[in-house]
Amino acid sequence: MAHMKFSVLAVALAFGAPVFGAVEVMEEVIAKVNGDIITNTDLEKTRREARADLVKQGTPAAQIQKFIEEHQKDELRNRIDQLLLIQKAKDLDIKVDNDVSKYLANLQKQVNEPDVERFHEMVHQQTGEPFEDFKADIGNNLLTERVVRQEVQDRMSIDHKEVAQYYEAHKTEFVRDEKIFLREILISTDGKDEAGIAAAKKKADDLVKRARGGERFADLAHENSDAVTREQYGDLGAFKKSELQQSLEDAVWTQPDGYITDPIRVQKGFLILKVEKHQKAGQASLDEAEGEIMDRIYQPKMQPALRAYLTKLRESAFLEIKKGYVDTGAAPGKDTTWMDAAQLRPETVSKEEVAAGKKRHKHLLGVPIPGTTSGSSSSSSVPSKK
Repeated sequence: MAHMKFSVLAVALAFGAPVFGAVEVMEEVIAKVNGDIITNTDLEKTRREARADLVKQGTPAAQIQKFIEEHQKDELRNRIDQLLLIQKAKDLDIKVDNDVSKYLANLQKQVNEPDVERFHEMVHQQTGEPFEDFKADIGNNLLTERVVRQEVQDRMSIDHKEVAQYYEAHKTEFVRDEKIFLREILISTDGKDEAGIAAAKKKADDLVKRARGGERFADLAHENSDAVTREQYGDLGAFKKSELQQSLEDAVWTQPDGYITDPIRVQKGFLILKVEKHQKAGQASLDEAEGEIMDRIYQPKMQPALRAYLTKLRESAFLEIKKGYVDTGAAPGKDTTWMDAAQLRPETVSKEEVAAGKKRHKHLLGVPIPGTTSGSSSSSSVPSKK
């Protein structure tokens, strides 16, 4: 987690203790959330990060300013939400250390930087924060996602009758075009000599044999692929007729579900494709449409359910918010009036660091192209090998 240095005097001022003499207040504590605090610079940092993400996406300046203004009112709410979820994860004894280590190991392999110190510096250069802060961000994101899934998502239920009723009411929306759904594994030959190319071909052949022998193709892709889809377990999504390169279409279009190609030589290396599903044209049955219908019904219910859960966490939390700041997710009837700290002499204050605001790393990937090591367009906060 990011840390910011506080002087003793600054902390005393932030909590309302009297201090005599001129002093520059570097931070102002604006909210207390159980054992954590939120500062004015936490919210400013969130705003800067949102602006930077929009700039990376090429958003016009006027639209960026409008977005910032529209979302500024919810900045404190969102930060309180995050802290409450992280605290709940600790109460539930949820551990994500192994997941964080796997994520970072995969990222280091993806950017092809074997040296640990250089990898850490690469992260710092790309994200603008120390590696340990970046690592803590990943852990906090995983903690919040785990709590939401365990405490909210898994407790929601959708009756099959509701699914059937939705299907009958929206039947015309489930008339399908013919599509093929694919996964890929790419073994790169970039920069390799003849011996390296031969080794890549052997690795691709071995992976085909393992996949056809029963090992999960998605796991093999996640562990071995050099394509941008590695983090999506090789998922390429769906393609209509003529949307694939002709040689690739010829290799998979008439094949049954579950079919795995031999390694296909492409510009970037050796490509292996798996036919996940070949969707035929026409009216989809209820069974075929059930997954999509569940998503459609589930999504509108998820946000209110999550908001209700966060309100419940607020009701039992110790919350104090300084005058002039508003929590737009406040629990009705909850008193969050800021209470000035007891009169403290500056020399008795020993807290030197507070947790700075966190951002959710976004991975905004374009539509993946089979056999490539990058999407058709991408903008990501994940470091890339220069």
